[in-house]
Amino acid sequence: MKVCKFGGSSLADAKQLTKVIDIVLSDPQRRVVVVSAPGKRNKEDTKVTDLLIALANAGLKGEDTAKPLAAVVARYAEIADELSLGDEIVKAIEKDLIERIQSDKSDSGLYMDLMKASGEDNNAKLVTEAFLARGQKARYASPKDTGMILKGDAGNAYLDDDSYRRLARAFADFEGIVIYPGFFGYRKDGSIATFPRGGSDITGSILAAAIRADVYENFTDVDSVYPVDPRSVPEVNTGIDTMTYREMRELSYAGFGVFNDEAIMPAVQARIPINIRNTNHPSQPGTMILQTRRVIPGTVTGIASDNGFSNIIIDKYCMNREIGFTRRLLTILEDERIPYEHIPSGIDSLSVLIRSSFLDAVKEKRVLSRIKQELNPDSVIVTRDVSIVMVVGEGMAFSAGMLAKATQALAHAGINISMVNQGSSEISFMLCVKTEDRNEAVRALYHAFFD
Repeated sequence: MKVCKFGGSSLADAKQLTKVIDIVLSDPQRRVVVVSAPGKRNKEDTKVTDLLIALANAGLKGEDTAKPLAAVVARYAEIADELSLGDEIVKAIEKDLIERIQSDKSDSGLYMDLMKASGEDNNAKLVTEAFLARGQKARYASPKDTGMILKGDAGNAYLDDDSYRRLARAFADFEGIVIYPGFFGYRKDGSIATFPRGGSDITGSILAAAIRADVYENFTDVDSVYPVDPRSVPEVNTGIDTMTYREMRELSYAGFGVFNDEAIMPAVQARIPINIRNTNHPSQPGTMILQTRRVIPGTVTGIASDNGFSNIIIDKYCMNREIGFTRRLLTILEDERIPYEHIPSGIDSLSVLIRSSFLDAVKEKRVLSRIKQELNPDSVIVTRDVSIVMVVGEGMAFSAGMLAKATQALAHAGINISMVNQGSSEISFMLCVKTEDRNEAVRALYHAFFD
């Protein structure tokens, strides 16, 4: 049995939805279909999720919601009309949205989760109707009824471990094709909670693990995973046939948009192969993500990059002799609810790489003040507009000269490196550069390792 997830671009309009139905029906093993909210129909278009955020903001501000509501309903109505699904499904979607708009707004985070989740939830119901219209035995499955229980903060929830048992039991005796909304679940108190960005990937991976699927197919709009972002290196034209869970996790963390990095773990734990495929070219085999693969020593699998980082640089003479220094620094970050990404250090200095979204101007002022008072450093500064570039490959382990090759390539390109950090597994290393140098750095590394 296969679990297949279709992203927003695969469900953007009636034409794309028809492709999805054809793909599912072409393989009787595809019995669980996880759907995202409708995505962009073209570059200038707006995703339904973004329309829902605008609608939620209008509701929170007490503004007139008629116009943003109509914009959301129109997207579903267009798909339903082109597929001749009738008016009932559109009326049901509109009624659901109105009820959500009128819900309790005392907690803005919970309200936003409630509104955003409607994108996937209502689309799953519409997709179910589309399958039924094709004469197929299909049913919509609710995350609440099947036991998808989450916990954690609004917009950043995670799975309650007992959910695997509940989901396995819920899917034990199902028949036909199950259409399941991605991106959200329910807390034990009944409130809706959403996963972080790319949450539908996480839902699909969880379901694949829970029901012990033979493979988890993730359909998107690329033929395979490329070793580098084509927007940075347009000349890249060869995809990756196979890669390991570890490689995909590292690359996704560093900006690979094809697959959510948090969606790897459920599949890893259950050892479910992941197949990245293209809705628009379903005959292409795509990229297989496996537990292990054949490795050629000295090779790189992919290069990823991401913007939006800040670096806290602390200098203090004989820092290495001061017991508890790093612990006290991390306590300050913990108190401010700031997660860190990397902490390379020397004997007299230490750097903490943080996503800038967690370090606004107010928090930065508090953090710097506490560092000065509690750690008494010789100096502490914050540098912003930092980008990370991650070089990843199982073939890099125990291979001499990989980092030297990278630093030489960046030196020839005239790009300064502000930080280097290598993972203990030796399958990746991370380089920090100025955001303005990010694309040029990726190009230089790509040609160094792949030419």
